[in-house]
Amino acid sequence: MSDGSREALVRLIAARSVRRGRFTLASGRESDFYVDCRLTTMSPDGLVLVGPLAHAMLRATGWTYDAVGGLTLGADPVSYAIAYASQLAGDPVRCFTVRKAPKAHGSARRIEGGFRPGDRVVVIEDTITTGGSALNAADAIVAEGGTVVGVLALVDREEGGREAIAARGLPVVAFTTARELLAHVPA
Repeated sequence: MSDGSREALVRLIAARSVRRGRFTLASGRESDFYVDCRLTTMSPDGLVLVGPLAHAMLRATGWTYDAVGGLTLGADPVSYAIAYASQLAGDPVRCFTVRKAPKAHGSARRIEGGFRPGDRVVVIEDTITTGGSALNAADAIVAEGGTVVGVLALVDREEGGREAIAARGLPVVAFTTARELLAHVPA
């Protein structure tokens, strides 16, 4: 992972995805800043950085995995970018998305895409706060016959989520932290 590319992505997330103010987070917690990684990960310049950097970060963990994915919607663009970068690197991994609830029609599946029962997977998360979304996805994956080998997040808000996930026996790697991002955002 190139330090220059990593720094470029940190600065892009800080500029595009971090806002100061008063916000109520998905967890119900109040915060004086908000991180919406989708504003970065759903942009061409963000995707071109996220895919190769996240793929390299996963390779550096030494984890063995078949697919990457997480709870829709935050994990989706990150997972797709990793799968694309993995193909370009000659090390292809599949990607999938976990619905918040099974769809009520068609196949009534909760997990869509490249997931197969028996897969070893990395749960992808854009921002970890409490860890609830990553653990929700992990539970769905296990229920469908997969094994979760770890969690990769773009941003760790450093509010206990990493610890909650680790308490379930899952290693966590994060690309950056709220502290690092906020250092680039005017007060």
